[in-house]
Amino acid sequence: MKYISGKILTKEGFQKGYLKINENKIIEVEKGISPSRPIVKGLILPTLINMHTHIGDSFIKDRGVPLPRNIEELVAPPGGIKHKLLKEASEKEIITGIKKSIDVMKRNGTKIFCDFRENGISGIQQLKKALESSRISPVILSRPSNLYYNKKEMDLLLENSDGIGLSSISDWDYSEIIKVAKHVKNKKKFFAIHASERVREDIDSILDLKPDFLIHMIKAYESDLIRVKENNIPIVVCTRANSFFGLRPNLDLMKKLGVNILFGTDNAMLVAPNILEEINFVINNFKTFKKSELLFKISYEPRKALNLDCNILSPNSKAEFVVVDEKTLKPLYVSA
Repeated sequence: MKYISGKILTKEGFQKGYLKINENKIIEVEKGISPSRPIVKGLILPTLINMHTHIGDSFIKDRGVPLPRNIEELVAPPGGIKHKLLKEASEKEIITGIKKSIDVMKRNGTKIFCDFRENGISGIQQLKKALESSRISPVILSRPSNLYYNKKEMDLLLENSDGIGLSSISDWDYSEIIKVAKHVKNKKKFFAIHASERVREDIDSILDLKPDFLIHMIKAYESDLIRVKENNIPIVVCTRANSFFGLRPNLDLMKKLGVNILFGTDNAMLVAPNILEEINFVINNFKTFKKSELLFKISYEPRKALNLDCNILSPNSKAEFVVVDEKTLKPLYVSA
């Protein structure tokens, strides 16, 4: 038996107490002081969820290529520098980069990550190869290999992934993107899309796609955010990657309007997929949320958004948790 002591993040907030664990199972969750010396003390959190990554471009960071601070030039399909480098790279180089990013996430207590998978079916296969024998779980949001609808390809993608994650309505002919979205919904899979990242995009066109969640919404009008709130659609923000391009999401306004804000890390070529570093960045650069609120937004709230079990850190549940330092949020212990 082992004991873990500190402040436990429950669905009702933090409570002082301890966990009693045996192998990979939580036996007790109690208030007060642990009866035996704990192996570690700190903030005890459910394993974490990174709601937006592009870890397929991890290898680009290792190349040391100068990257422009212009979104369209760097990442817009099909001609962005990132997409050119992905086409040039060998599968081995891409998979090696993905594995490095997976290791970063595992060391920092991330259990689940939502990855936007470029390059069609080959992109899905590369991620699955990199994840062989790994206990971290992806939510794979694949992407057609071209900017038009192909029913046969869509069927194949959705058979092998959890849904579709697209770049933006600005990159597509709208008549094509609506076909993609309808196909996804017919298959009862996730549909997500970048929205109003570098320019404001029409909110009616975005909402007509019936997205499960949106990424960024930096250039959205207040009226757009109200519509998103009314439709109960979460917005995933990626503050460190945004700052690379000189952008800043209006977290204060989003919170004021009651928008469900979640967090991701975005392109691994720009920032490490470490969701705790993302939260530290928000703490240091925004005054919108308390630390406890932010930690809730990378643990319980994304589980709700992904329709996952929230019965965690409870007796008889799997021992899936991370212990972090209360001041720095540095991981002190990650469950096996």
